[in-house]
Amino acid sequence: MKLVYAFIGLLFLTNCNNKTVKTMSKNDAGVGGLALYTVREEMKNDPKGTLKAVANAGYQYIEAAGYENGTYYGMSPKEFKNYLNELGLEPKSSHQGSISYENADQQIADAIAAGFEYVVVPVPPMGMFAYDFETGAMGMKGTPETLIEFLSIIGEKATIAGINLLYHNHDFEFISDDQGITLVDRILSETNPEHVNFQIDLYWATVAGADPVEFFEKYPGRFKAFHVKDRDADGNMVPVGKGEIDFKAIFQHADHAGLEYFLAEQDETGPLKPLEAIIDSQKGLKAIVN
Repeated sequence: MKLVYAFIGLLFLTNCNNKTVKTMSKNDAGVGGLALYTVREEMKNDPKGTLKAVANAGYQYIEAAGYENGTYYGMSPKEFKNYLNELGLEPKSSHQGSISYENADQQIADAIAAGFEYVVVPVPPMGMFAYDFETGAMGMKGTPETLIEFLSIIGEKATIAGINLLYHNHDFEFISDDQGITLVDRILSETNPEHVNFQIDLYWATVAGADPVEFFEKYPGRFKAFHVKDRDADGNMVPVGKGEIDFKAIFQHADHAGLEYFLAEQDETGPLKPLEAIIDSQKGLKAIVN
């Protein structure tokens, strides 16, 4: 049986152009990870039971989106790490939207204590993120220079501490300014790849009309993680494989992108319960990489 699991892992690595993407854990039958934002309400109500369901669905690692007051979903970093280990889940990355100059050292230390390999800045930090509740439009207050300076300083702190910093996009970062330059261009051209890299959300890139592969070619090696979030013809978020995004074509460029790991995510699951949707998305991930 171990030989069968080893073959599955080898097959996936080959399909990703020989890029060393870590996918195999104790949950050998599955592939990839889950962004826990998908099951955020369930994580609030029953974090341990929800994590069991995530492991049972076949996911091998998780990305947290529930850091608060030094805890992950009410558990200390060590307790959270130990519980994931019991389930065979790896703590891969953590979205830490409250990170700031003042608390960065503590948040980085907590992420390391929880076993995470990556700290992710999910939106422009420190009050820079703008959201219109009437239209749903997202954007940024302040200047690109302010964001780039923050990412550069915090990214260097993270590197020194022994963890990696990523920035996660929505759609507005792919919208060109008057000179045809996007915020993604600014971030990737003006930060040090030793300290700052990208987690690309493929749904939001698609909404913005961007071609992820073009950015992989322009900034090779800078896209360490994919949020694999699907979109139907009406623009709705759907389980991976149930929409129109050609993930197989994108994954063919995993090596050039610099991909290290990938996560299913679905912010809104529509008629499906989140714990049902993640089962469908795990099937979709397997179809992509096999």
